[in-house]
Amino acid sequence: MNKIDIRTVDVTQYVQPLREGGSLPAIVKADDDFLYVIKFRGAGQGKKALIAEFIGGEIARAIGLNVPELVFMNLDDSFSKTEPDEEIQDLLKFSVGLNLGLHFLSGAITFDPLVSNVDAYTASLVVLLDSIISNIDRTAKNTNLLHWHNALWVIDNGASFYFHHDFKNWKNHLTRTFPLIKDHVLVQKATQLEEAKKQITTVLTTHVIKDIVNSIPEDWLTNESDNMSSTEMRKAYIEFINSRLSKIDLLVKEAQDAR
Repeated sequence: MNKIDIRTVDVTQYVQPLREGGSLPAIVKADDDFLYVIKFRGAGQGKKALIAEFIGGEIARAIGLNVPELVFMNLDDSFSKTEPDEEIQDLLKFSVGLNLGLHFLSGAITFDPLVSNVDAYTASLVVLLDSIISNIDRTAKNTNLLHWHNALWVIDNGASFYFHHDFKNWKNHLTRTFPLIKDHVLVQKATQLEEAKKQITTVLTTHVIKDIVNSIPEDWLTNESDNMSSTEMRKAYIEFINSRLSKIDLLVKEAQDAR
């Protein structure tokens, strides 16, 4: 039995698209009366972006970072039939089924490295998180961080685990570090990497990693272009994350050198 308890809700209202995202996420209302930002399975990177978003978000939560609640969201075919915008109509049509939602943080503002404050320990946790999940999209140009209720919140991890776009060669990534950390928006503020490392290695056990990966919906792992079974894919994600943790001293040094 998995300890991670992810709720499943039904979308009841399409509220508005969020056009700043290339994959056209949207604000929707669910049958629990809460608003969510929905990431669609029918968007550009498809189900793999949802997997990356889910694993990255739950690892961030496990190591003590603020992450909006993630939920699985059922979308039926009624929304595409009433949507006048053809682009959104197609997106809704191709996204019928299980999608991923993030609890909408009303009033949150985008993290701005020039004016927003973040403490060194939190910055160090985020930097090591992104080294572990190989997140190429947390830069000054696109921070994918929010300020809400005087705290930093981690969102948008969909560009992580890019090895899964080429599963044929995924094992080549097991020996790599993450040189792109030099472009990370928080790398200059990450002055407590050793302390963050202790926290991560204490809480991110193999058991926790397996719980997260085993909570990925089965149908997100089926893809005609991949010649691996869902069981093999789950093992690949677990092995990849464990390989990063085994190299965490190298990841720390890489981030320190980038600073």
